[in-house]
This record gives sequence, structure tokens and C-alpha cells, in this order.
Amino acid sequence: MEKITDIIESIANEKNLELEAVKDKVSKALINTAKSIYGEEYEFFVEPKSLQLFQKILIVSDDDERLSDKNEHFIALSKAQKQSENVEIGDELTYEVELENLGRTAVNTLHKELEYNIQKLLEETIFQKYQNMMGQIVFGSVVRVDSEDNTFIEIDELRAFLPRKNRIKGEKFKVGDVVKAVIRRIYTDKNGIRIELSRTSPKFLEALLEAEVPEIKDKLVEVKMSARIPGERAKIVLKSNSVNVDAIGATVGQKGVRINAVSKELHNENIDCIEHSDEIALLLTRALAPAIISSIKIEDQKAIITLASEQKSKAIGKSGINIRLASMLTGYEIELKELGEKAKLSTDEGLKSLENLFKS
Repeated sequence: MEKITDIIESIANEKNLELEAVKDKVSKALINTAKSIYGEEYEFFVEPKSLQLFQKILIVSDDDERLSDKNEHFIALSKAQKQSENVEIGDELTYEVELENLGRTAVNTLHKELEYNIQKLLEETIFQKYQNMMGQIVFGSVVRVDSEDNTFIEIDELRAFLPRKNRIKGEKFKVGDVVKAVIRRIYTDKNGIRIELSRTSPKFLEALLEAEVPEIKDKLVEVKMSARIPGERAKIVLKSNSVNVDAIGATVGQKGVRINAVSKELHNENIDCIEHSDEIALLLTRALAPAIISSIKIEDQKAIITLASEQKSKAIGKSGINIRLASMLTGYEIELKELGEKAKLSTDEGLKSLENLFKS
């Protein structure tokens, strides 16, 4: 079995796989090969260190009806005691199995089993690698754009895809372009591992901020919440984890250099930075800026907000974007009321305005 151990080390190094994981897959391949040659009913095991294959044989009484010339699962007690005097009925003897001596069929079967199991391990390793990268930025070159405007991007050892719905409105890519995106989803289908990318997810905004702002990467500043209307506007809630760090100042950067760099990657998406608060009323007040709020009443997951009539348009924002983002950010339905009047505009109406914006 020395040849197999050499092969294992070679495979592990070549494919960048864990040696122990490769050994486990090779052990399964050896057992499956032996079962295919001898029969599924036979019991085999592999010694982990040497990777030697053994067959287990049960010791039974001399008159046991299961004994026969063709049945190698069992051995008579008298015969077993010739090999080892202290054995008893119910004990097991083990015999090494040399697959190399079983001819070309066994060798071919072992080769196929090894190929299958190593490929399976490679896929599992790659899948886990990208599963751990969910929400992280990746980048690669565009290799194809199909008829439905899905963009296929080569990233390391895999080809990922960026659906049209996950692109910022108005952006187009061509073969050779280098594209940044976050991993939105990873799954397997009949074609193997599939990685779906996104440039519209709030996670993409957060990942870009982490790459651009050292204080966020070092956990001195935390992005608590984020919401986007891709390519139009976004809001982020920032919390400082250090008394010496101004969360908004650090994120914006000197003369806005940091936030502008992120905005440029997002096709000049306007990004509002909001200071975090555990008080939902205060957080809603900040989220609806630049509007000035007179009062807020919270009813379950609904916020009834009273404000002066001249502040309503500011709270709503162009085509309802501001009120919609504030609702997305906080998770509260927002209803606006003017001072001294019954007039109101809810989050749902803001959403309708947004839909009209994207239709235009």
C-alpha cells in the first residue's frame, strides 16, 4: 500500500486538499472497490495510518449452517483456533486484502472509485470555501454575457454569474471587464456548483464600506443596518465601538473621500450616514432626515409621525425614496400626519411612488 500513500500525498498537494480528508475518501474508495469485487455483504475496514485494507470474518461453531465453501463471511471455531488459540465464538478475525492481486478489474474499479471520491471532496471543499464567503466581495473578469443579460464572471477556480436583476440600473458589462460583487447565494445543480453574485444587495454596500474604511474593518465602527434603492440612494446606520472614534466622520472620511469612493462604485448612489440609537423614535427621526419631525407614536411595527406641512415633502423624498428607505432600514411601517390635519401618507404610498420612478 505504499504506492497509495504516495498517491494520496501527491493528490493533496496538487489539489490543495487536507491530507486527512483525502485519506478518508481513499479509504471509502478501497472499501467500495472490495465490496464490488467480493460482494456488498462482506465487511471491510481500512487501517487509517497505513491505509491497508482488511476483511472481517466472524468465528462460529463448527456445525453452524452458515458455513460453506463459498461463504467467506464466517470461519469455524476449530479452524480459527489453528490461527489463534485464544479466540472464541463471536470473535472476529481480520485478513489483509491485496487489491493489486485481484487483476485488472479490481485496479480499474479502484481507479474509478478514487477519481469519483476525490472529485467529490474537491467539490465539497470549494463549496465550503465559498459558503464561508457569503456576503464578501469577490471580483473577476467577465467571460460571457448571454441573451438575457446574465453576466458570467471568472473568479478563481469557478465561474460565477451576475443576473440582470442583481445589477444596478443602467450598468452593462462586456467581455474583459473586471467586476466587483458580493456572493449572494451558492448552491449545486446538475451542472455542479453555482455562485450567484449581486451588486444590488445592501451587503455589497456594507462590504465596500469595510474595504474602504479601516475603522469598520477593525470593528471600531459597526454598520448596524443598511438599506438601498440601488443606483439611487442608500442609508446606513453606524455605531462607534470606541469613545475615541466618530463613526460618521470615520466613514465619510476627510472631505468625503471614503464615502465618495464607495458611491462611485455604486454609480454615484447617494449614501446617508446615520448615527445609531437604541431608541426607535430617535432612530426614525434621524432616518427621515432632512425632514424635521414634531412627534412620533409607535404602535407595534407602525410609526405614526407628525410633522409640519412644509416638512412632509422632505420626509417623503423624491418619488417616495426617503420614506421607503427609512421604513426598510428600521423595519417599521411609517405613516405621516401633518400638524393639525388628518392628512397622511404611508410607507405603502411611498413604495408606489418608487415603482413609478423605476417605470419611467
